[in-house]
Amino acid sequence: MTGKIYGYVRVSSVEQNEVRQLEALKCVGVLRKNIFVDKQSGKDFERPKYKRLVKKLKPGDLLYIQSIDRLGRNYIEIQEQWRVLTKDKHVDIAVIDMPLLDTRSGKDLLGTFIADLVLQILSFVAQTEREHIRERQAQGIAAAKSRGVRFGRPAKELPSNFYEVLVKWQCHKLSSREAARECNMPVTTFLYKAKKYSNVLKGTLNPVLRF
Repeated sequence: MTGKIYGYVRVSSVEQNEVRQLEALKCVGVLRKNIFVDKQSGKDFERPKYKRLVKKLKPGDLLYIQSIDRLGRNYIEIQEQWRVLTKDKHVDIAVIDMPLLDTRSGKDLLGTFIADLVLQILSFVAQTEREHIRERQAQGIAAAKSRGVRFGRPAKELPSNFYEVLVKWQCHKLSSREAARECNMPVTTFLYKAKKYSNVLKGTLNPVLRF
């Protein structure tokens, strides 16, 4: 092979760790300077480093990826990127987790047919598994909500002087700004809580005081 060797790593969020993919690329001889890493937010699929890599690739180069789903989010994207790299850019691809997907070998008709068939099966499986994961996550969240589990930031306790300040504010002894300062909260927050908890002053409720 006369071209350069590159590697591509993608993780779906900044919380995920790319070390496993980097180690796999290192084991097959890819230099760190030739590895492109994308950490996408999950809200988009822009992949700036991948786009930069594709522009850099030249005919005869070799691209290593750990698994086929690094190329796209779904069946169509994986197939399209494989086509762009092998047909348009004329580079070889080697998938570390699936040795059959190595365009350096089996370039005859039978080898190409087998590689294309494996690619279609694996990309379909990758999309199906991703859909199942999302479905299981949604089911888990729904089940947790049905059990009363609350998501989001934990509630903060009201300041101990909240009701005293609220009474003074309702009696026009304090302005909204002064009342908010007394409670150490923004004016908008104080006004929201004042409306929410005003019925407590009537002695009809004894809630856990949280905001």
